[in-house]
Amino acid sequence: MKTIFFTFFVLVVLVFVSCKNDKQKVKSETKTEVTKTSSEHRGQASVAAVEGEQPNALQVAKSIEDFSTLVTAIEAAGVQDAVVNTGPLTVLAPLNSAFAKLPEGTVETLVKPENKSKLAFILVNHVAPANYPIKQLKKEVKKGRKLYMASGKYLVVEDKDGEIYIEGSKILKSVKVSNGWIHVIDDVLVPAE
Repeated sequence: MKTIFFTFFVLVVLVFVSCKNDKQKVKSETKTEVTKTSSEHRGQASVAAVEGEQPNALQVAKSIEDFSTLVTAIEAAGVQDAVVNTGPLTVLAPLNSAFAKLPEGTVETLVKPENKSKLAFILVNHVAPANYPIKQLKKEVKKGRKLYMASGKYLVVEDKDGEIYIEGSKILKSVKVSNGWIHVIDDVLVPAE
């Protein structure tokens, strides 16, 4: 009887030790994977698009050459997450020609690391944390409301002969994206500081 008890006891100890080692191995592998994932993670903007899903605002901007300056500025300012946020949001997207209208050397100066916060402030002034398709913008005009932007500033919305203008810049085209709307404009909306 003692031999059976002793054999049973040894088996229980071996199973316990084996399970404990497996748990430590799993913990170690999990910790390594979490560390690897954490070091690679760069925010919501780093999440890859899923085939068949509608692209978000940043993915659309990256796919159109006329937004290359905007994309460069977004990346230099580190505000990618602001335009891929799950939303809803509305992005006023200046074309390359809008950046070309700025005084010579402005873009080159703004994308320098020491001007990152200023550039970020200008860019988030182009993002409204709400869903504003053209139909809604027309309603906002009728109510006399301004658009609240992620910068904390308010922008004037006007309806001129059926065309919508934001801060004097005409919306040239609107595109529905997975996280809201992109309204294409041909001006950079630099807020008064």
